[in-house]
Amino acid sequence: MESNRQKKIAGILQEDLADVLQRSATEGGMRGVIISVSKVNVTVDLSIAKVYLSVFPNKEAKPILEGVRSNTPLIRHELAKRTRHQLRRMPALEFFIDDSLEYIDGIERSLKGKENPLDDPDLLEKRKKS
Repeated sequence: MESNRQKKIAGILQEDLADVLQRSATEGGMRGVIISVSKVNVTVDLSIAKVYLSVFPNKEAKPILEGVRSNTPLIRHELAKRTRHQLRRMPALEFFIDDSLEYIDGIERSLKGKENPLDDPDLLEKRKKS
């Protein structure tokens, strides 16, 4: 169960992070790429923030995640400047890709019969548990 303090800090971080990441993507010449922060979870001791990113188009997700992770110190510094009046200590940031939208889309496609394994036998291989 998250405390109100955790929720409040997560909300502040989510809003500012979305702004920082989208601005850096645009300035970095990645026009047409949308980065949104779908969720932020802050640990009980407020030392770590797990940040879940949703990237569109999805094929850009891996390179963007790598770029964000390699620039974490800069992102953390920029956030610290923005939140210095709200937060005493900036939590360490951990970034992950939120693929829940893609997962939901896959389920919808299956339900609509767009991915029928009888029509496309290659789909069965993908669905086998390893």
